[in-house]
Amino acid sequence: MQHPKLTFIGTGNMAWAIIQGLLKSGYPASQIIACNKSNKTRRNELQEMGIATQFTNREAVELAEVLILTVKPQMMAEVCTEFVDIDFSQKTVISVAAGISIARLEQLLSTAKNIVRTMPNTPALIGEGLTGLFAKSSVNPTACKLAEQLMSAVGQCYWVDEEHKINQIIALTGSSPAYFFRFMEAMQHSAEKMGFSAQDARFLVQQAALGAAKLVQANPDIPLSQLRENVTSKGGTTEKALDIFEQQHLAETIEQAMQAAISRATEMEQSL
Repeated sequence: MQHPKLTFIGTGNMAWAIIQGLLKSGYPASQIIACNKSNKTRRNELQEMGIATQFTNREAVELAEVLILTVKPQMMAEVCTEFVDIDFSQKTVISVAAGISIARLEQLLSTAKNIVRTMPNTPALIGEGLTGLFAKSSVNPTACKLAEQLMSAVGQCYWVDEEHKINQIIALTGSSPAYFFRFMEAMQHSAEKMGFSAQDARFLVQQAALGAAKLVQANPDIPLSQLRENVTSKGGTTEKALDIFEQQHLAETIEQAMQAAISRATEMEQSL
């Protein structure tokens, strides 16, 4: 991997995950700048890792070959006002913010030619993330390759060919860890009502979920429906449990939830 100078504007959990992933992959700390005005504890942690944090946002952006915007979406416009007169024509800009379209970024950073929009998810914190990426056809292929290499430091990457599909990625992978957590939370609560301790219930649920995920991963050629059927004996306990899911229209509920996430992402693009 090439090691251009990186500047992170914002050092929240996702930036933290990406930086840690890059360092573990051998990216030199001396080539990374991170800016966070409000979180002194995070700045100290980054400094201990060899990351430069002493620059102002503007200074750091001027030094960057690659700018990685990891601020909250509602803060993007305000943050970018500091950079309106900086020449971005030779820089790669990577956005890690839901609801901020490339057209909007082009308005905020008028000289930027190479913008890559990304949508990672929180398993990136343990190197098991999935990042959706999109770039316009006019973007330099080298910039696209670099963005993929950087995001690969925290998991897998998946390119979409149309920008609106980033909103679908948000619903499918960006938000979905919370779906699974909610399902596991409900299972844990049910187990506790049966009499298991909170600790034991958590262990049983998380191990079952982990095993199921690994079984899916180990059998990529077997449809999920077949894996489900393999566990489901005719007239058995699993069938009775799945019958309840069907009666409660689980599939329709999941589809409605994902569509709600897509709709909200679209609304954010139009308002931010």
